[in-house]
Amino acid sequence: MRQPRRKPVEPDTRPARIVAGCMTGTSVDALDIAVLRIRHFGLQMHATLLATSTVPLGKLAAPLRRLANQEAMTAGDIAKLQRAFALLHLEALQPLHERHKIQFVSVHGQTVYHAPPDSWQLFQPAPLAHGLGLPVVYDLRAADLANGGQGAPLTPLADFLLLRHGTEDRAVANLGGFCNVTRLPGGQDIDRIVGADVCACNQVLDAVARAVLDAPCDRDGQAAMAGTPDEQATQALVSVLRRQAKAGRSLGTGDEAGAWVERHRAVGPADLAASACAAVATVIAAAAAGTERLVLAGGGVRNRRLVAELTARSTCPVVLSDDLGMPAAYREAMAWAVLGALCQDRHHIALPQVTNADRTAIAGVWCLP
Repeated sequence: MRQPRRKPVEPDTRPARIVAGCMTGTSVDALDIAVLRIRHFGLQMHATLLATSTVPLGKLAAPLRRLANQEAMTAGDIAKLQRAFALLHLEALQPLHERHKIQFVSVHGQTVYHAPPDSWQLFQPAPLAHGLGLPVVYDLRAADLANGGQGAPLTPLADFLLLRHGTEDRAVANLGGFCNVTRLPGGQDIDRIVGADVCACNQVLDAVARAVLDAPCDRDGQAAMAGTPDEQATQALVSVLRRQAKAGRSLGTGDEAGAWVERHRAVGPADLAASACAAVATVIAAAAAGTERLVLAGGGVRNRRLVAELTARSTCPVVLSDDLGMPAAYREAMAWAVLGALCQDRHHIALPQVTNADRTAIAGVWCLP
């Protein structure tokens, strides 16, 4: 029988999109923004980084951290905080919009509570949408939570689009307030992607800095580099973090192991900072074992002691995402821009094998100017 002629596939001639991704992580320290040019659509999209920006949260950091720590606040104070937080996004995005003509914004919001099925990524989109005159997509976790998922991690599909390799198996470890690891098999099969939150990361390191270094963070890991890990303190923290890794859930708030810091203050500031790095690296390296390359991303790559400990403990070569064209500090902001574009394309962003959802769903709540 003669086969019918197939209609030739016409090239996609639709113009590229300029998308901004905004991320404020569980470290509650700054707003990171990445502006991407995205060509093509769905799983064929290709992203090019155009610009990045980081804006400190300033006076908003303390009340956001109090809210995330479940401290009591009045409804009025929360309403004022939401608006001020949105206006911070607006101020940070305005010069980027003037320069790059952004077409829409994808916002993570600040996670102030996460205990699935309940979760809150605090954000008020209207001041941003109307201030810029652009659509804003936010609340990207809600659809997965409604379908029985953990709502996190959502970045694995973005990692696939930004960092996958044709043949090499890779693990991408995001060293944020919490660490999550995405395993990317070589090739195109998204059904083989796996990922999970692993343990508290910068939350522990920053808690050490606030408690014993009188600083918001151990800048570049300087104190940790000068210290020596205390075996007892390190193993105690490893036990805490391994319980998080085995919890079978996404991590959100209240997992920073602050009690460990208080119990081991006598170790000394530099040694305690080194112990925290050694413990965090031990748990992350174990979670990433069995891959061909470990890619490190997230703000934690600035901590030289943490990177050194991970390199020493990994069973495979370790590279920074910068080496693959992704500035490590902006991995999550870039991912959020990609996820926002997938939402616009009506493509699911959560992977059921990662979040344990019953089914996929189209995510994102849109606020139009």
